[in-house]
Amino acid sequence: MADDSTVFKALADPTRRQILQDLRDGELAAGEIARRFSISGPSISRHLSVLKAAGLVRDRREANRILYSLETDRIALVVGEFLSAVCPAQVVTRRRRDRTAATASDSALS
Repeated sequence: MADDSTVFKALADPTRRQILQDLRDGELAAGEIARRFSISGPSISRHLSVLKAAGLVRDRREANRILYSLETDRIALVVGEFLSAVCPAQVVTRRRRDRTAATASDSALS
């Protein structure tokens, strides 16, 4: 899997961010994605390749179509880790969540 810096490089482009937003409601074919933009199909294909290389989308072939969908866990983990590192409130929230999960786990074992 690509390192975290590729995620932020991929997110730096507004077209790629829009593609991610378009995919939030579910899988889309490459052609459907391309029709949403005023740039060429090959340009959209390059954007999709960058997103795939960063681990932000996955693709699957269905007959002669390529369908794309979000890798939501990857986005959440990378961005969440970054926010936790730079935003003290995120660190506190994560620690509380971890303590709550640990307490719940200990209770379940008892």
